[in-house]
Amino acid sequence: LVRMQFLQILSRKPGSLEVLLQIPFCQKQFPYTCLSTSACVYSKKKKGNSYDQVDQEKYKNLVHSVTSYKTSAQTPETILEEDNLLYGPPAKHTPPIKAGTRTPKNWVPLINPSKRILPVSSDPNVPMKIRLQRTKMPSVTRILQQTLSPQQVFYLERWKQKMIEELGKEGFEEYSKNLFLQGELFHSALESIFLSEETAARDQGEDDVVAGYLSSVGRVLEDISEVKALESGVHHESLQYLGLVDCVAKYRGQLCVIDWKTSEKPKPFLQNTYDNPLQVAAYIGAINHDANYDFQVRCGLVVVAYKDGSPAHPHFMDPDLCSQYWNKWLLRLEEYMDKN
Repeated sequence: LVRMQFLQILSRKPGSLEVLLQIPFCQKQFPYTCLSTSACVYSKKKKGNSYDQVDQEKYKNLVHSVTSYKTSAQTPETILEEDNLLYGPPAKHTPPIKAGTRTPKNWVPLINPSKRILPVSSDPNVPMKIRLQRTKMPSVTRILQQTLSPQQVFYLERWKQKMIEELGKEGFEEYSKNLFLQGELFHSALESIFLSEETAARDQGEDDVVAGYLSSVGRVLEDISEVKALESGVHHESLQYLGLVDCVAKYRGQLCVIDWKTSEKPKPFLQNTYDNPLQVAAYIGAINHDANYDFQVRCGLVVVAYKDGSPAHPHFMDPDLCSQYWNKWLLRLEEYMDKN
């Protein structure tokens, strides 16, 4: 109202409104501005409210019926009773136990706490070689073969079928015999070297296959000293299993059970050797509980030699790692005993 009165006063004086609108804005080149006395130049179409179409009385009654109860008729106790009546009592969930965290039922320590280390009575320069007694006790190799996981069996069978397709059945049998023979010759050559039988070692080295394996382990042999046992039989008195140990000697100053393996493919990591660490741990436990041996072993070594003479991969197992594989071995032993 005040604004309209002001404009009416200006309109009574000729030229005053024109001066007011033109002079200041034209000199400063401001955007053109229009003054209007109307209440609204543009108007937007009013949108309809969707709630206007709702039955307000019915909606009011619904809201009132929901909010009028402060507490529900059901309680956690009544819900539990209803569930028990319909479905029975709830079953408590027991999480599955992982194989790596299982504890053997018949646990025996890896190191024998009751074993007395007597003074050495034999020549320390001559390694022990105890003949393996053939008894009803199962061997370490047999136990591991009969307790393979389904995944191991699958991959082993697939490899076998692939080799049979390439070589034929007779060819695969001949291939397996040659692998076994190469392993025997390699072990014999190593035994001759450790016994300082230079002539026998040289004769074995004339075979190109053995020469490649010996060349492969050349650097490893430089770190081995004080050989205590070679191709010697061991048995665990309380757990009742036996085996044939390849070698017991010091590797870089640590007394180890040494297992020599041959391979045509590189095995740069310990996990590539499959069950060989379990085999070493089983031999360590057997030696420590075998009265024929006047010493105890805490470490292991898996040496993978290659036919083409490539540098061998020595995989050292410290006491902690040996203890882990010892527990896994005990589980495999229990599985075998349950099956048989």
